[in-house]
Amino acid sequence: MTAKRTPLYGWYGDDFTGSTDTLATLAERGFRALLFLRQPDEAQLAAAGPLDAIGIAGASRAMAPEAITAELTEIGRFFAGQGVGLMHYKCCSTFDSAPHVGSIGAAVAALKPFFANPLVPILGGQPNLGRYCLFGNLFAAGGDGTIHRIDRHPTMSRHPVTPMAEADLRWHLAAQGLEGLGLVDYRAYADAWAAVARARSDGTQAILFDVATEADLTAIGALLATALADGPMLAVGASSVARAFAAAPAESAGSAAKTAPTHIDNRHVGPVLALVGSLSPVTREQVEAATGYAMLPVEPHRLLSDESYATGLRETALSALANGDAMLVTEQPEGAPAAAGSVANATGRLLASIMERAPIGRLVVAGGDTSTMAIRSLPLWGLSYRGPCVPGAPLCRAHSDVSRLDGLDIVLKGGQMGPPGFFNDEARAGLDDTWSSRGNTPSSRA
Repeated sequence: MTAKRTPLYGWYGDDFTGSTDTLATLAERGFRALLFLRQPDEAQLAAAGPLDAIGIAGASRAMAPEAITAELTEIGRFFAGQGVGLMHYKCCSTFDSAPHVGSIGAAVAALKPFFANPLVPILGGQPNLGRYCLFGNLFAAGGDGTIHRIDRHPTMSRHPVTPMAEADLRWHLAAQGLEGLGLVDYRAYADAWAAVARARSDGTQAILFDVATEADLTAIGALLATALADGPMLAVGASSVARAFAAAPAESAGSAAKTAPTHIDNRHVGPVLALVGSLSPVTREQVEAATGYAMLPVEPHRLLSDESYATGLRETALSALANGDAMLVTEQPEGAPAAAGSVANATGRLLASIMERAPIGRLVVAGGDTSTMAIRSLPLWGLSYRGPCVPGAPLCRAHSDVSRLDGLDIVLKGGQMGPPGFFNDEARAGLDDTWSSRGNTPSSRA
């Protein structure tokens, strides 16, 4: 019998797209990692085998504080029971959240009692995704690469649920209950411990760390490795937390890791089904550039109110998939938008009904809430890393007890991620040549 390996690292993602980015970050650095799609049972943990890093994809980004508290209290107890050293609350790299929905403060309050280390580091940037934190202020790249302060970002300042109106993350998080945050700015990394000591001199435990370059993450990683000597620790941030942890000295962060990525067999052959729920201008530009897909517009209000409309969409999609690739695209709403959560749930149900009958080779979902609800609609229990696609949106392998879905290629993409040709190139990369969007019928499934 294989001995159980205590995971060094645990993460809970506030949505599914960001959760897969952390999975890729760890797997690409040799950690044996698996992302569960809900709190796993003993059979699923056994099926996963020994792990260095264990993740759970959640939906707290769209939850009220009371729901966050209820979910993350159970999640914290689970991860503490697994013996993880670093518990990462993985938030969006743009920190979009609010006191009433997706509260990072509520998440910290729920998780912190399970991790005794007094230090709570909050990492405020992820340079490989165009996210930078300077003197506590968050900046992010737009679709054309221009860097904007987050409260002036053309998309994030107008987010339909959690618009970012404050760039200083100390003020932004104070409104969510994390008052009195300390700050270690980027100038201090030559002697990070001294800067931490100064920031904590008034009793502050939660500290925001500037992140402007990958070198900053290396310095933060060394600090995290040393701080873990004081016990299991809660950290907050995007996948930059994983990048920092993996950059720490091998004897502290990675001594049990450095294995090859797991479960890369059993790839399916078949068409690509893309589901686009994001209204981001970046994603809409990618949709406009896409070729080779049967384009199927989805009207949100009709999807919510007319069962026959959903049935017709399903049949149209099945017909299109019999001849090639297909893309379901949620249309921009006219007038008052439908509730985002209700639309995401409805598109998830539509997706599940299509995949019950269509032999899909790869599923691509664009949009944070859409990805979460779409994947939760399917009988899957985990995702492992298969290979790179674009930064922030890796190619994953599905794990399921349903044979037709086990081994399925899945890419989950946030609205801001990927180049203009994403759906033409990256979303199809590596597919078996026995299928193409020219209309070939898949000959088999591996």
